[in-house]
Amino acid sequence: MKLVFIGTSIRIVWYMRYHKVVKQTYNKDQDSFKHYLLLPPCFVLALLVHHAFDIVEVLWAFSIYLEAVAILPQLLLLQRSRNIDNLTGNYVFLLGAYRALYIINWIYRFFTENQKFRWIPWVSGLIQTALYADFFYYYVKSWKKQEKLQLPA
Repeated sequence: MKLVFIGTSIRIVWYMRYHKVVKQTYNKDQDSFKHYLLLPPCFVLALLVHHAFDIVEVLWAFSIYLEAVAILPQLLLLQRSRNIDNLTGNYVFLLGAYRALYIINWIYRFFTENQKFRWIPWVSGLIQTALYADFFYYYVKSWKKQEKLQLPA
């Protein structure tokens, strides 16, 4: 399953960089978020909050923290542009839905597999899902608006 995830991620990046239609949707003027500023706080947090102080655990915690906030540049760009094409809107919605379903999976596994509560991925996942909440609201609202426009009077 990880190979499918990695393969589809590579394909998505290829589309964003090289596909003649998709790459034209990028607006550099509105993309002013300094994404590299997310790295130091996530790394410092990983050094401070981890399961064990070894290189693998610190890097794992860093990746979890970074994943939680990695959507911020995209969400802020969408908020600034106010004109979201269907491909981008659906993509971001599906990313958020994936995270929300992941949380449901954690809850299910917690009760059925007698696992411990894992603070780092759970809290990071909840933060990431909360970041999507505003987008979800406007995404669903836009679909309801489109349905009203298409209904015959």
